[in-house]
Amino acid sequence: MTVHDDRPLLLMVRTGKREFREYLLRSLAPAYRVHLFTGVAPTWELEYIAGATELGPLLDVKAMAEAARRLSGGPVAGVFTWDEARTPQTAELALELGLPGDPAVTARCRDKLLTRRALAAAAVAQPASVPVGSLAQAFAEAARIGYPVILKPSDLALSVGVIKVAGPEELAAAYEFTSAVRHGALPDWRPQVLLEEYVDGEEISVDAAVHDGEVTLLCLARKEIGHQPYCIEIGHYVHGDDPLLHDPQLRRLLQDAHAALGFRDGVTHTEIKLSSRGPRIIEVNGRLGGDMIPYLGLRATGVDVALAAAAVACGQPPVAAPDRKQVAAVRFFYPARPDTVVQTLAFERAGLPSAVDELALLADPGDRRSPPPEGTVNGRVAYATAVAATRRECERALDAAGAALRVNGEPPADHG
Repeated sequence: MTVHDDRPLLLMVRTGKREFREYLLRSLAPAYRVHLFTGVAPTWELEYIAGATELGPLLDVKAMAEAARRLSGGPVAGVFTWDEARTPQTAELALELGLPGDPAVTARCRDKLLTRRALAAAAVAQPASVPVGSLAQAFAEAARIGYPVILKPSDLALSVGVIKVAGPEELAAAYEFTSAVRHGALPDWRPQVLLEEYVDGEEISVDAAVHDGEVTLLCLARKEIGHQPYCIEIGHYVHGDDPLLHDPQLRRLLQDAHAALGFRDGVTHTEIKLSSRGPRIIEVNGRLGGDMIPYLGLRATGVDVALAAAAVACGQPPVAAPDRKQVAAVRFFYPARPDTVVQTLAFERAGLPSAVDELALLADPGDRRSPPPEGTVNGRVAYATAVAATRRECERALDAAGAALRVNGEPPADHG
């Protein structure tokens, strides 16, 4: 006898590393029949998915649409991904299937130059920004905007190639640094360099679900930045009682930014500087946050970002009902020296504070890892999360976890 399963069929395009994404699939599995489109045979995902289809690099949208239409168990209710590299194909696939998704909007979020132009046209608060094609142009624009400035590639993620330039004596080396960035999967790719006004103040990120143009705030994280001047995110803090969750100016800025981009359905991860002149949009990503941020939101507030993302992918309003007010945090660790070949990697767990939550190792024996600037996200060797009543308790727990980590017998690099 066949048992009817009335859970909606949700199509997921790639998953990512288990250490960063398993908690999301764990949330989805009870509520959805998740079918995975993947380039390799699933392993750890099998516990949470109803099926999988291997489709190589997942670049052929027509082939994905045909495979989606052949799936058994009823029509696909929604399509989504949390993989930045496949957001364009996922949006195109959703459009092919008549589901929420807009490739043009996704492109405006993927390309920071397009984002800047759309926000500028709607007078949304953001840094001054200009593309520069030569060092001479960079000098001219930096003099016009005023130091310090930021250099960044227009269409990469994970803080790759981003650098703060304090004055003209640093600009030539910084421009060479950003211009030299390469894309491993695209040998002929070269960065379009953006030169931007430096915005003072603390940096935050906001994960939001958008349904029919209405923006629902899901998770607000305060960033921990290290390895200056390279603007590397080394950690995040989520406060369940953060006053910014109810700040009308911040909420209005988010709504205006999404309207300017034409973003009406889906999830976003927006980075914002709380400057002395008010909040300023740094970038808007058409996906939910990485770096364990949605997990921190779940632990700190009880809001499940994965379920909210799935709901809007299926054309339904999200549910965001907080049920707690904790503080949750994550910190990432790097080896002490460049080109470290990992031989042994472990946390000495004895005596760690009870606020330490998760400890994850991100490298295997034989892997070669470096601290910034050589290594950004790909240089990390481990992370720790903490959950407690206060930020200070979380800080102490993460400090203790860092002190307990040994890379080839040595403590990790200082992140200052």
